Amino acid sequence: MAGPRYAIIEAPSVLGLFPGGVEILSETLLAAGLAERIGASRAGRAQPPPYDPQRDQATGLLNPHGIVDYSRALADTIMPLRDRGDVPLVLGGDCSILLGCLLATRRRGRAGLLFLDGHADFYQPEAEPNGEAASMELALATGRGPDMVTSIEGLRPLVRDQDVVVLGRRDADIADEYGSQRVEDTDIAMIDLAAFRQLGAPAAAEQALDRLRGRELDGFWIHLDADVLDDAVMPAVDYRMPGGLRWDELSTVLRQAIGSDRVLGIDITVFNPRLDATGTIARSFVDALAKGLAGEGG
Repeated sequence: MAGPRYAIIEAPSVLGLFPGGVEILSETLLAAGLAERIGASRAGRAQPPPYDPQRDQATGLLNPHGIVDYSRALADTIMPLRDRGDVPLVLGGDCSILLGCLLATRRRGRAGLLFLDGHADFYQPEAEPNGEAASMELALATGRGPDMVTSIEGLRPLVRDQDVVVLGRRDADIADEYGSQRVEDTDIAMIDLAAFRQLGAPAAAEQALDRLRGRELDGFWIHLDADVLDDAVMPAVDYRMPGGLRWDELSTVLRQAIGSDRVLGIDITVFNPRLDATGTIARSFVDALAKGLAGEGG
C-alpha cells in the first residue's frame, strides 16, 4: 500500500519568537534532501509579515496582528492541498505557525493534535517573559489567551483539550517556576518524557494514538518541535534543556502515527541551522524524518 503523498509548504515565520535562525529551517532541511527522501512535492512558500520587536500592550504578545494574518494565509495555503488528498508538511519557523495549521483543520470540522514538544508551551501572556507566542501556542490553540489570537475567524478553540496528546514534554519544573498555567489541570492527555521512557517508544506512541483514534475526529495534526529531541543530538535550538527523545524514538513515533492513516498534516519547528555549523544535525534530522514519515530503512 502506498504511503502518504506529502506536499511541503515553507513557513519561515519568526513572529512568535525572534529572527535568530529558525527562519532558515525550511531551506536547510530541503537542502539536506528532505523532499527527495520522503517523495514530497513542493507547494510553495507562505511569506510572513514583517517582524515587530515591540510587545503589544493590549495582548502582551509580540506581533499578534501579524500572527493572526499569517495564520489565515497559512490556512488558505494548506486547505487546497488537503482537498486534493495531499498531507501538508509545513516547515517553520517558530511554533506559532501551529495556529495556522489548526485553523485549516478547524475550518472543516474537528481534528486532534499530537503535540511532540519538549515544552508544554502553555504560558499565559503575563507569565511569558518576552511575549513570545512560541511559548504559548498550545494554550492559544485550546482557547486560552487574548481573543484576537484565540478566536481567529470566531473558531475558538482551534482544538479541544480532550483531543490533544502532549508527548515528550520535560519542562514542568521550569514552567512552574515561571508561573505558567498548568497543562496538568486540563483534559489534555500527557505522556511526559518520564512516562515515555517507562513505556518505551512503541507503547507510548500507541497510547497516544489510542486517545486520538477513540474520538469523533476527522483525523489529527502532528506538531513536531525539534526540542522534543535529546539535547545530546539536537542542541541546535534556542531554548535548550537536558534529555529528550533519541533519533530512533522520534522515527518510531512518526512511523506509527503515519501508519494510522489518520494524519491530516505535520508542522516542524524551532530547529535553528545557525547553531549547526557543520550541517550534521540537519542531515541526522532528515534521516530520522525519512525513517518516520516514509518508512525509509524501517
